[in-house]
Amino acid sequence: MFLRNCWYVAGWSKDIGRALQAETFLGENIVLYRQEDGTPVALEDACPHRKLPLSKGNLKGDHVECGYHGLTFDCSGTCVAAPTQADAIPRRAVVQSYPVVDRYRLLWIWMGDPALADPDLIFPVENFDDPGWGLTDGGVMDIDCHYLWVCDNLLDPSHVAWVHVSSFAGAGTDDEPLNLERTDRGVIVSRWISGQPPSPYYAKIIEFEGLCDRLQHYEMCLPAIGLNKSVYTPVGTGGYDSAPVDETFVNISYNFMTPIDEDRTRYFWFQHRNGRVDDQAVSKFMNDGAVMAFNEDRDVLEEVHRGMKETRTPHIDLGLDAGAKSFRLMLDRAIAAETAARDAAE
Repeated sequence: MFLRNCWYVAGWSKDIGRALQAETFLGENIVLYRQEDGTPVALEDACPHRKLPLSKGNLKGDHVECGYHGLTFDCSGTCVAAPTQADAIPRRAVVQSYPVVDRYRLLWIWMGDPALADPDLIFPVENFDDPGWGLTDGGVMDIDCHYLWVCDNLLDPSHVAWVHVSSFAGAGTDDEPLNLERTDRGVIVSRWISGQPPSPYYAKIIEFEGLCDRLQHYEMCLPAIGLNKSVYTPVGTGGYDSAPVDETFVNISYNFMTPIDEDRTRYFWFQHRNGRVDDQAVSKFMNDGAVMAFNEDRDVLEEVHRGMKETRTPHIDLGLDAGAKSFRLMLDRAIAAETAARDAAE
């Protein structure tokens, strides 16, 4: 069901501190905290004695003390103290430790084989440290639906015409043909819309007037990372083979879906733009608009999850679902290969 040998976002780095924080990712209960030097730690949130969550215990220096009988664990998950039998620490008193890394203002967690956890495999955010690109604060939202419904939505440029009427919609978002491309990391669904007014959301941000050429680039990468690129350029200057001009505005929305379990998804996002980079009013406007749009998505996706889980009649697919189906097939194959490799090693 889940791809495990990969990096997922566990939280915003700023939100993880010197407190035991209980989370669930991929159906596994985990406790997060930081050591005194700021190094992040992720452990199985269950004492091996009677499975009381360690998050209900105490942080003692860099160690976690169970709140039931005081078994104490270091950042590797090794038991370093057993007060009720100080001279005989149980050899099996071990909890799983998960690799975690801070990058791009986010805390990333590896849910698979720790020996394979290479930080260089974290999804790259191009131009992140480039002062010529501006960042929004971003956000986080829990959605009561399976994470693949969110992925499907982020591979569907057409839904904006009905779900996001006052923000991302616009002429051509309902019927212009879509292009599908498969890459080594995922799937891209895109289209150029030429000679139309900009969408209401971007009309307040771009720095040229009149009609525009507009790119909708919806990309989904393994395990569940969406890169949505919006390009607005003066009419006649757009197209797949066209170079940007001075007025071309590019905004990239990075979307990170972390499955909580089969029925819940934690959704992180931020936006990265090449214009008006120091304008905090623009950053706030864009962030507020994203929050509004993602709440609109959540309302739809939670109903879709319920409807598809409790379906009593067959559902159908439309042509616009080709990208989502292609990504699901790629993910299924990756999960099958991972499972086969794990079974062969056991």
